[in-house]
Amino acid sequence: MDEASQITPEDAVGSLVRGKQVMIVGDTNQLPPTSFFRKMTEDDIEEDDHVITDECILGMATAVFKNSRKLRWHYRSKHESLIDFSNKHIYENNLILFPSPSVSALNSEQRNYDPKKNNLGVHLTYIKDGLYTDGINNAEAETVVSKALMFMQNHPNRSLGIVSLNRKQQDLLVEKMDMIFEQNDTAKAYREKWENIKEGSESFFIKNLENVQGDERDVIFISTVYGPEKLGSPVMQRFGPISSNAGRRRLNVLFTRAKEQMVTFTSLRSADIKADETKNTGSSMLKLWLEYCAAGGNIHNGTMTYAEPDSDFERHVISQIKLMGCEARPQVGVSGYFIDIGVRHPSCPDRYILGVECDGATYHSSKSARDRDRLRQDVLEAKGWSLYRIWSTDWFNNPLREIEKLRAEITNKINLYSQ
Repeated sequence: MDEASQITPEDAVGSLVRGKQVMIVGDTNQLPPTSFFRKMTEDDIEEDDHVITDECILGMATAVFKNSRKLRWHYRSKHESLIDFSNKHIYENNLILFPSPSVSALNSEQRNYDPKKNNLGVHLTYIKDGLYTDGINNAEAETVVSKALMFMQNHPNRSLGIVSLNRKQQDLLVEKMDMIFEQNDTAKAYREKWENIKEGSESFFIKNLENVQGDERDVIFISTVYGPEKLGSPVMQRFGPISSNAGRRRLNVLFTRAKEQMVTFTSLRSADIKADETKNTGSSMLKLWLEYCAAGGNIHNGTMTYAEPDSDFERHVISQIKLMGCEARPQVGVSGYFIDIGVRHPSCPDRYILGVECDGATYHSSKSARDRDRLRQDVLEAKGWSLYRIWSTDWFNNPLREIEKLRAEITNKINLYSQ
């Protein structure tokens, strides 16, 4: 049973009694079975204890069976800023994050979303004239739809999903996008293309945060909807399902949907939210998310770190790389996993052109050869890394030969990225 936090015990019991074994998989920090939008309207925002229940098969199994196993590797996000926020605020920094070859720090221009560029990570677009009226934010919806059209024109090979924080905004976005699909052949072709890729598993969608669990796309647009009712007026501290007891889990589901890029469109400044972290964890988490996106994902402990090399051998390799005219950074990583040496392009320092792995402490500490030699490399290469392994015995036996091999590999990568 996958996404078991969404399965009620009564829906699961039929399968349980028919099987000899059962594997129940899910995340207790994501949503339990809920009927929030079926039982509440936008103007009736109350505590939702009566529509949220912890009675899911995952919760019951966790309480009964003690031989549970936690999955710690996070491999969906191709940029660490996409998961670092939840890792800090939800998972207590227990997830092992694999670094991206794109340098974490975004300058002020990169933080503002440009659909013509191919940036990774988190971005924020502030809607200055966005007003929240009768459960919708028309200016924000117009901006989201406009950027979605530009995205489809510029990135036909990247999948896209749009999520709003309430159902009324979702309906408005659907209406506006339907008009775009009727009038624009490029947008229509984009939608039809993704309906046929991977059997439609990454087709374009517009959802609310209540029904987006389990989905993933290359790029996710978020419409936060809420804002002032009049220009210059204070923001009412009512944020719909975010203000409920399960608001924090709802946001965690939302913030972990993107593989490459997450763009938040908002009419709110973080200062507009006055939530008390101890009393309203959902609204407080939204406030922190806006701060995080405004900073380009660089305000948490997960920012790329550079520790000391593991060994004198790695120091020697780094010195040789520097003699070749490239910048070499030791221990490139975020949380739990580090590449021994990252090599930056001499004239394009915003990306690592090569990751150099030595058979040092990280290599020997792996619990299995499969983890050490195959799985980690597969995950890193899927994120865009080019890896080069140096065996210390080969280096010591013939250092000149190994230096020339490394030089040839770096030269090849420089030429490739310079084209």
